[in-house]
Amino acid sequence: MINEDSENLIKFFESCSLTAYQCPANIWTIGWGSTKYSNGTKVKKGDKITQQQADELFDVMIKEFEAGVKKLVKVKINENQLGALVSFAYNCGLGNLASSTLLKKINASDFDGADNEFKKWNKGGGKVLPGLVKRRLQEAALFNK
Repeated sequence: MINEDSENLIKFFESCSLTAYQCPANIWTIGWGSTKYSNGTKVKKGDKITQQQADELFDVMIKEFEAGVKKLVKVKINENQLGALVSFAYNCGLGNLASSTLLKKINASDFDGADNEFKKWNKGGGKVLPGLVKRRLQEAALFNK
């Protein structure tokens, strides 16, 4: 499981909603920023969950994203770097991480170059979002910690 700093970063930026809502990219989301349930069913309008269900779903999703990041990264990284990448993938998706210059730079051990790549992922629904600007700065800071 990712470290506490990484988990806190994700939870801070995702916050928790026990009722489904549309994120800035117009995707139905619930709990700690989940777009689907552990059985793969997509979140839809009108869905409601308990805090316990939100926390359990978060734990399941984090394990999935951590496993996905570990498959994609081909070089040795520390726990903070792993956590920063899990936060990034949790927000942007493993597919976006897989095709990103961020991952290419990491797998080339260009960690300084990777730092700048985090900051490029600051848009939601085609617009620069202040929350994403802050999140990417925090992920980059954790990555470099």
